[in-house]
Amino acid sequence: MTVRDAAPAVPDVFDPRRYAAGVPYDDYRVLRDHHPVARQEEPEVLGWPAGPGFRAVTRHSDVVRVLKDAAVFSSYAGATQIRDPDPADLPFLRRTMLNQDPPEHGGLRRLVSRAFTPGRIERFAAVAGERARALWADALRRAREEGGTVDVVAAVTDEYALLNLADLLGVPESDRGLLLHWTRRVIGYQDPDEADVPVLDDGGRPVNPRSPALLGDMFAYARELARHKRRRPGDDVLTVLAHDGELDGAELEMFFFLLTVAGNDTVRSAAPGGLLALAEHPREYRRLYEGEVELGTAVEELLRWHPPVLSFRRTAVRDTELAGQKILAGEKVVVLHASANRDERVFADPGRLDLARTPNPHVSFGHGPHVCLGAHFARLQLRLLYREALRALPAGWTAGPPRRLVSNFINGVKSLPLSVT
Repeated sequence: MTVRDAAPAVPDVFDPRRYAAGVPYDDYRVLRDHHPVARQEEPEVLGWPAGPGFRAVTRHSDVVRVLKDAAVFSSYAGATQIRDPDPADLPFLRRTMLNQDPPEHGGLRRLVSRAFTPGRIERFAAVAGERARALWADALRRAREEGGTVDVVAAVTDEYALLNLADLLGVPESDRGLLLHWTRRVIGYQDPDEADVPVLDDGGRPVNPRSPALLGDMFAYARELARHKRRRPGDDVLTVLAHDGELDGAELEMFFFLLTVAGNDTVRSAAPGGLLALAEHPREYRRLYEGEVELGTAVEELLRWHPPVLSFRRTAVRDTELAGQKILAGEKVVVLHASANRDERVFADPGRLDLARTPNPHVSFGHGPHVCLGAHFARLQLRLLYREALRALPAGWTAGPPRRLVSNFINGVKSLPLSVT
C-alpha cells in the first residue's frame, strides 16, 4: 500500500465542544468509509475526568445490529451514556427502563404503555394543536414589536415541549418551570451556559448530574406528586402510574425522571432543528407549504436530518465481531444515530434534504427493544407544531445562525433567530 492509498486518520467525534459548531458529518463519513467501528479516546474535557475510550459505530446496518442485539450489547452492564458512571451509582441507574435489558425492560415498558390510551392521545392532540397556534401567533406579534426578529426557541419550541409534557404528566401549572430546570441540569451538563454550577466531589471533580446525589429534589417532587394523584386523580400519565400496584416507589421515581428528561428534550431538540432545516431550504419549505409533500412524510425527513439524540452507549457482554472488528467483552460501544442517518449505503443523496423521501428508515428514535417509547407522541407534537408554522409563516422567512448545545449526546439548539418578512 502506498502513502496515497492509506486510510485517513481516525477523526475525533467525542469532544462535546465540537458540536457547538454543528454535527461533524464530514468526519462521520470518514469513519463510515474507513473506520466503521473506530476506537475513540476519551480524554478529560470541560473538567470531566478521562475515560477508557470506546468504539464509535457509524454505519446504519451496524448501528441497527447493536441496538437490536441486547443479548450481546447491553444497556444494563454500564448504562447508556458514554461516560462511565460511578460504580456506586450503577444500581440506581439500572432502575430506569432506559438502562435495562429484556425481559425486565419489556415488563416496565408495558406498564407505562397502558397510560397512552386512544382517548388520552386524542385529547392531548387537541390541546397541543391549540397551544402551537397560540405560541406562533404570540411569536409573530413579538417579532413585529421587536423589529421583525424573535428567538423561536424561547418564544415557541421550549414552551411548546414543556407545556405538552406537563399536561401529559399532570404537573400543576405553578410547578412547570421545574421540568425545564431538571431537563437542563441533566441534558446540558456539558455546556457551560446551560449547566448549573457543578457539584464537586472530594477530589474536586464534577459529580455526574444523573447521580442520586443530585436528583434528590426531583425524586422528592415525584413522590409528593404521586401522593397527590392518589388523593385527587387526574387524566394524566402520573395518575395511571401512581395507581399501578406493580410499580414500587423507586420505579415510579425513575419513570418520572425518564419521562421528564426524555419526554421533554426529544421534542425540545427536534423542533428547532426541523425549523432551522426548513429555513435553510426554502424550496423544500415551499413544497410543504403548497401541499406537494405530506406533513407526516416531511416530519420523518426532518427527524433524519436533525435527530434529537446523537448517540447512545451499549456495553459488550461477550467477545464478538462488528464490521470485521473484534469487540471484547466489557468494551463500550457507542452508536452514532446522526451518522447512520447520513449513510450512503441506505439513503440516496443523504446530504440533501428531501421532504418527500420514502422509504426513510432513519434511527432518530433508536431501533430494537429500546426504540423510543414516546416516539408516537413526539411525531404527533412535531406534526402539530409544523402545521401551525405553515399557517403562521406563509411568506419568506429566514433564520440567523443558531446557537447549539455543547453536547455529544443531545443535538440541541439553544437559540434560533427567526426573521419574518
